[in-house]
Formats: sequence, C-alpha cells, structure tokens
Amino acid sequence: MRTVERVLVIDDDKVVCEVVSAAAKAIGLDCVATKEAATYLSLIPSDTTLILLDLMMPDMDGIEVLRLLGERQCKAGIVLMSGMDKRVIETAAKLAQTLGLTVVGNLQKPFPLPDLMAALGARSAPESPDVSIDDPLVPITDELLRGAFDRAEFELYYQPQVNIVTGIVTGVEALSRWRHPELGLILPDQFIARVEDLGLMDRLCWVATETGLGELKKFPSPDGSLYRISLNATVQSLRDLRFPDMMTSLAAKHKVPPEKIVVEITESGLIHELARTLDVLTRLRMKQIQLSIDDFGTGYAMMKQLQNVPATEIKIDKSLIERMHSSASDHVMVEKVIEMAHELGMEVMAEGVRTEEQVDLLREMGCDGAQGYLFSRPLPAAELVKWLAGYSPRRD
Repeated sequence: MRTVERVLVIDDDKVVCEVVSAAAKAIGLDCVATKEAATYLSLIPSDTTLILLDLMMPDMDGIEVLRLLGERQCKAGIVLMSGMDKRVIETAAKLAQTLGLTVVGNLQKPFPLPDLMAALGARSAPESPDVSIDDPLVPITDELLRGAFDRAEFELYYQPQVNIVTGIVTGVEALSRWRHPELGLILPDQFIARVEDLGLMDRLCWVATETGLGELKKFPSPDGSLYRISLNATVQSLRDLRFPDMMTSLAAKHKVPPEKIVVEITESGLIHELARTLDVLTRLRMKQIQLSIDDFGTGYAMMKQLQNVPATEIKIDKSLIERMHSSASDHVMVEKVIEMAHELGMEVMAEGVRTEEQVDLLREMGCDGAQGYLFSRPLPAAELVKWLAGYSPRRD
C-alpha cells in the first residue's frame, strides 16, 4: 500500500482550496488548505511533500512565503500558482531556486483540471536509484578521504549517452563513486567538497581517467568499435601544459583512440589564466581529443569565452532541460543554444533527460544527443555491460 503523502495549499481563494483539496484526496493524498500563511508556516509538518502556493495574497504574498520557506530550508516540492503574467511566475521560480527551494511546476489561473492533476503528481525530489550510506551526515574526515586513495576505494559509474535521432548509444560519461568497505557506496555530493578542500581533485580525476580508459574496452558497441568516454578535467589540469601529453600517453597505454576521449570543461576552468588554458585546449584538439563544454547555460563567463574555445560539444545543463516545457524563457534558451552550437560546428548533448516529452521537444529543436534517467541511471561497469546487451534503440 502506498504511503499517503501530505500536500499543503496556501491560497486566499476558498474555491481553489476546495478544488485542490478534493483532487488531492481523490488520488490518495493527505491535503491541508489554508489562507493564513504566516500562522501555518510556523507549524508546517516536516512530512509535507508538496506545497501549492498562490503568489497573490492580501496579508503575506507568495514571495514573502518563499523567503520564509527558504529560511526554514523547506525540502518539499513547490508548485507556484498565479493569475499574473507567466513571466512573473517564472521569475518567482528562479527566486525560489536561489533560496534553495525546489520548484516542481506552476499553474497559471484559471488552470484546467488535468494540469492540476499533473502538478499533484510532482514530488519534492526524484528518487535516486543509487544506494548510498544510511546516514548522509557521516563525517568525511581528512584521514578517511586520504586513505580512500591509498586503498583504491574510488570506482566509476557510467551513464550512457544516446543519439536521439537514431536511438543508438554513442558514448558514456564516467562518474566517480566512493565505495567504503564499511560505509558502503558514498555519492559525490558527500565527498567532492572535501576532496576539493584537500586539494585532491586533480588526483581523483586522474584516477577516474586511468580507470575509465582501462574499462572502456569492456563496452563494445554493436559494430565492435569503442564508445566515446567523457571525462572531467580539473582547473589545475587545464592550466597544466603537460596535460595534453599525459592524456595521450594514457590513451596509448590503454589502446584508446584519442578521438574517443571527451574532456569536459566547466566554466570555472576558463575564468583564470585564460592564455594557459587555451594553450592546453588547443593542443588537446590537435591531438584529436574531443572537448565538451559542461553545464552550459548556468553562467555568463562561459558564453563570453565560447568563441575562443575549440570545443566539439556543448552539454546543456539539466536545469534548463527540466524547465523548458514550463518556462518560455528556458524553452528559448535551449532552442538558441542548439542553434548557436550547430552554427559553431559543435554537437549538442542534453543532460538530465527524464521524459519522452523532453526527448520529443529536443528532437524537434535539432538536439543531437541526450543522457538521463529516461535511458539509464549511472551504472557500475558490470551492470552497464548487461544494460548495453539488452538495450534496444527507441524508434518513433
């Protein structure tokens, strides 16, 4: 039997409260409605999983409510409701995200019942298929982390990348995981910050590169060739003039053609010591190694440097992909990024794809590839081999 989830409706319109409450209860959700936001927020149950919030209320408006929810570090998913212009709702959603809140949808009044039912199907956060340590607050000490390198406890999970026109798998992205003998699988958000603080990020990326190039031969494509493998590079590596030679040396060691390697670049890797970085990036391309601009759309600095970087691919950040159906501005952003990338001779990969609707829209826009839970979560090498063996390209 499914656990009943708690929904909170904050709206000064009695009819809206009644309609939402009835719809929620009809699908088994425990729903509470109120127009007294200030009073109720101080007593909001910790098990509330979804909040439907009207932006226009007489005593405390929705923006003030968002501010309070941010201060309380609310983890519930939020659906914004308003009869105002859609751009106002989108701006409010962006504000909520800067406050650390999770906006899972919006309803522009008057909204049809199907839209309401779809909103009630939203949750505060997607369930992660990865199994991690039971206590996310387990302290990651310096000694524990350094020992993980000495004991070779880091491993790679791989997420497939798919050509959305043909449905064929074209490559994999390598993602680091830490498997502690007692704590179990530890996900990146629980240790990456500590790795960076200790100045070990470059070491972790080289471990991932060595492991990834060594395991790539386990994943033969249908025609027997190797898939592309996307690997992260640190700011330090991108300023190290030896980096291109070190990368090609490892490729030769593992018999991986350089053109099968994709080095992912983040915005932070470009904003310092640009001359040295461009030196490294240019030599990487001269050695046939591919370059991908990761998380594109999240910052202005990367846009400014785009014309200077000899990249072969742009990866659209998952935040834009998540919102492109509900946000007109994000829809335009995705469309223009694809158009711009193609004009610059680059391919486009969409990150965080979860639904067929997203794939359909991306295909209409001319996007080349996608990765995300719609196809597969990140998998350890042995599971990826099985996944590839059973994978059938999606066809229209």
